[in-house]
Amino acid sequence: MATSKLRGNDLRKLGYPEGRAINLALDVLEDRQLSKLDKGSALALLRRIKEDPYAYLRDSLWRDVAKEFVPDPKRDVGLNPEVKDYRRYGEAFIEDGARKQMDTAMQLPVTLDGALMPDAHQGYGLPIGGVLAVDNAVIPYGVGMDIGCRMALSVFELPRQYLGQRMQELKKLLHNHTRFGAKEVFKNPTDDPILDRPEFREIAVVRGKREAAINQLGSSGSGNHFVEWGVVDIMTPDNELGVPLGQYLGLLSHSGSRGLGAAIAQHYTKVAMSKCPLPPEARYLAWLDLDTQEGQEYWRAMNLAGDYASACHRDIHRRLSQALGEKPLAKVENHHNFAWKETLPDGREAIVHRKGATPAGKGVLGVIPGSMTAPGFIVRGRGEQDSIQSASHGAGRRLSRTQAKKEVSEGELRRLLRDKGVELIGGGLDEAPMAYKDIHQVMAHQQELVDVLGSFTPRIVRMDAGGNGKSKYGGE
Repeated sequence: MATSKLRGNDLRKLGYPEGRAINLALDVLEDRQLSKLDKGSALALLRRIKEDPYAYLRDSLWRDVAKEFVPDPKRDVGLNPEVKDYRRYGEAFIEDGARKQMDTAMQLPVTLDGALMPDAHQGYGLPIGGVLAVDNAVIPYGVGMDIGCRMALSVFELPRQYLGQRMQELKKLLHNHTRFGAKEVFKNPTDDPILDRPEFREIAVVRGKREAAINQLGSSGSGNHFVEWGVVDIMTPDNELGVPLGQYLGLLSHSGSRGLGAAIAQHYTKVAMSKCPLPPEARYLAWLDLDTQEGQEYWRAMNLAGDYASACHRDIHRRLSQALGEKPLAKVENHHNFAWKETLPDGREAIVHRKGATPAGKGVLGVIPGSMTAPGFIVRGRGEQDSIQSASHGAGRRLSRTQAKKEVSEGELRRLLRDKGVELIGGGLDEAPMAYKDIHQVMAHQQELVDVLGSFTPRIVRMDAGGNGKSKYGGE
């Protein structure tokens, strides 16, 4: 059979320990169900079992092999029996999965405090919209895969009528000066000081991603990442932007740290899971102690990824500002999917994870987007301690991507875009506005967390188009 070429040495190269694990794996590969499996596929399967053994504990064929990679129960880190109390904002429309994930996070022995934002929905480890303060530790999946993902807004001294008068020109600027997804990059990427940071030399996983980071600088991810032209409406005269009341042309971008952040998250999550074996329901909440080498490495890599995400937005706004021939009157930038060192009200220093949550310390500015047909809001934090000085990072998903593709038709999306006067370049049904919660409801549940200074209403939206650069809904 094809897999008969596999030898013990092949498995040792995958990190299989000598003895029982190798013998069991080779025995299973003799099963007639696997007789047609080629060597490459067999090795890929064995690698997956080693990396996530919990996923195979109910597989009758691979159960015994998977058990060899499950941490010894005697070494497991136990959860506290009680769920620490935490605030839930807009609890009535937060799904059970997100609440259960947050409950589990509140049982970690390192947990100090937590909060759940009104846009919360289920994710991996910490839910999206979860805020978790822990003691001298950092949870890679509490930060998330897209480290330092952020919003960036530029406000231009051009009236809202400019959008209607220059619609085709502005669409062309987005098409020519933005790049999306895994395949689109600029032929001549910008040289940025971020690329000279010592972390690219000193941390192995980062060093291996430097070339990709160079190529992807100034580009945006797929999924819910976007660059938009729209109308900024400044509604509060006393605002930190220094912009008078009125309506202006705005540019809003949402993206993160690209392949660099994903590689860091994947690598250090595996390290944390091996160092901190937790029960199955909490395994993605494994942490790294900040007094360890691995913890310090992740902290440096995380901060690099956050700064790299900021450099990408800086390049996006520079390119489009230059093409427009205008300098912004004001800028607002804020990030999520990150961990900060902060002091809690009782004086304890904590590592605060905001996975899909916006920092909302007193006087801190941010942007909370809605959807491609709903307004976002420019906000000023109120420093509310019950929310750990946090607010939602958007409207939050109502439908999963799979559900949205099943329940929303292309005709529905096309009609809604037309009715709202929105031009879409790229995008797909998984990002249809119907997949998101009502941003006005979300904002109503966090009035004590932020003050609204203004709004941003999208008019021309560009998102990833699956690599073909063409819009399905009337864009270029």
